[in-house]
Amino acid sequence: MKQPAKKTATDRNFVVALSRGLDVLRAFRPNDGLLGNQELAARTGLPRPTISRLTYTLTKLGYLTPVPRFEKYQLAPAAMALGYSALANLGIRHVSDPYRDKLMRETGGAVAIGARDRLSMIYFGQSRSDLTVGVLLDVGSRIPIATTAMGRAYLWALPEDERTALLREIRENSGSRWPKVREGIERAGEMIAQHGFAISAGEWHSDIHAAGVALQLNDGTGPYAFNCGAPAFKFSEKLLIDDIGPRLVAMVNNIEKAMTGRPSVGSVAAQDSSRSNHQNNNNTKKHKSGGKLARLVEGTG
Repeated sequence: MKQPAKKTATDRNFVVALSRGLDVLRAFRPNDGLLGNQELAARTGLPRPTISRLTYTLTKLGYLTPVPRFEKYQLAPAAMALGYSALANLGIRHVSDPYRDKLMRETGGAVAIGARDRLSMIYFGQSRSDLTVGVLLDVGSRIPIATTAMGRAYLWALPEDERTALLREIRENSGSRWPKVREGIERAGEMIAQHGFAISAGEWHSDIHAAGVALQLNDGTGPYAFNCGAPAFKFSEKLLIDDIGPRLVAMVNNIEKAMTGRPSVGSVAAQDSSRSNHQNNNNTKKHKSGGKLARLVEGTG
């Protein structure tokens, strides 16, 4: 699990102990069941003595339940209450429910909404049925930003300074895979500028294809991102571009209209289409040189 950026060490307002305690809670994933101190230390990167103190404290506060027989812990109701409170207060989740359900029925794909959690997108709304075979993600599931349609749509919806900072984190985390990851992100930016949506065709999981669209509300919340995905045999890349993506853009436009009373102009990134289209006019040059994206991330542009 990636720790907060090093600069937080010099931030006088940053409470390290609180951050570490939250890292322990974050380490629990859907379907995990019980976790012991050793597993928590491995997931958080924190020393075992520190983990022992944190789990003791979180148990005393009611956020963890100890299971002495196995010397492990599970999330307690107090921790779950935080999650339910967050979900209950996400208006966009409830407003988008019927729109997601409708698109699910029309396409046979799973339709979700997510928000950023470090280098991942976390699902907080999911529409799927028995027909959406092969897509087992649910509320609370995390998917990577760098290689998924939802994540890429979110990435290109960010202001340039925030996008650059996130790209640097992705680069550090990608290691030798960075050139391929960067190429996929660049392609997504071009597609969003041209069509209003991003796609990922087997780039996260070889058998999962999906389209993604971001949404920034005028109350300053977000960006959020939606996706519509299915097994590769059901959603070909051509179908994503010709049908699924445009349907998803239309759905997000309708959700924004329902939330704000005004229609969207496409996707969040499409609102910056003049800049993106200018970049598209230089696609050949960009890909030969690694492009503006690479220069920004490497701190040379």
